[in-house]
Amino acid sequence: MEEHPIQSLMKTAMESIKGMVDVNTIVGDAVETSDGTVIIPISRVTFGFAAGGGDFETEEAINREGHPFGGGSGAGVSVKPVGFLVCSPVNGIRFMPVEGNQIYDRLIDMVPQALTKIQEIMRSRDAQDNLDELAETAETQGASQQQSGM
Repeated sequence: MEEHPIQSLMKTAMESIKGMVDVNTIVGDAVETSDGTVIIPISRVTFGFAAGGGDFETEEAINREGHPFGGGSGAGVSVKPVGFLVCSPVNGIRFMPVEGNQIYDRLIDMVPQALTKIQEIMRSRDAQDNLDELAETAETQGASQQQSGM
């Protein structure tokens, strides 16, 4: 059976979209600075696609072979920069947005660091409690030995 003309339109549009879709469109090429920091641009990419058509019959078309068809297709792409992924040997990995509420973004970036600090404080507090408990035990044992030695 002969291929319907809408299939040709769909194939052409899909091949065009396939040519546009590339990971480098979303995650750009990394740039390394002299201090070892790597900056990677991140974008939001949206694609749209539409195709349509219709068959029609006329006296002439009935006598000819093929499909009397009218149709069209189209595609669109939108690329919007979102921010930069900054990988620094000193500050770790951070996302720097291009726009938006930067105070909230900074707070979100600081959450892992704050949790690490809290864990360190809790560990040092536990260690100090253990040292205090050992010191009390040693004092108690020393006092009981002195009393038994008398």
